[in-house]
Amino acid sequence: MPTRKAQAVWEGGLRTGKGRVGLPGLGTEGPYSFPSRFEAGPGTNPEELLAAAHAGCFSMALAAALEREGFPPKRIVTEATVALELGEGGPALTRIELRTQAEVPGIPRERFSAIAEAAKVGCPVSRALAAVPQITLVAELRS
Repeated sequence: MPTRKAQAVWEGGLRTGKGRVGLPGLGTEGPYSFPSRFEAGPGTNPEELLAAAHAGCFSMALAAALEREGFPPKRIVTEATVALELGEGGPALTRIELRTQAEVPGIPRERFSAIAEAAKVGCPVSRALAAVPQITLVAELRS
């Protein structure tokens, strides 16, 4: 399997510095800063990138699991929300919420819920983020 890369460049101190993150697979880069990470400033941040990775990984894991069980999905839309909070040890990721809506013909709701929960636990990004105290899933089946 291939390895993947991204790059970050930071210039200056924590509060007054600025940086850029690059996503070679997309041929793009974007700015990040103290305000974009810890306040409501413009630009991206590591948590937003983690959220995108988790949403993408979970969606693919759910599609694979549904297909294996004989219920190929028509569409899966997932949003991930990552909470960064200041604690005694400094900033930490405290929770991640995955919200997914899936259109899966013919699947009973209970079966869908069980498959979605297993996909949440088993997706590689969920496993990599196992140190986050709370990872929740809200899975909605659309007809």
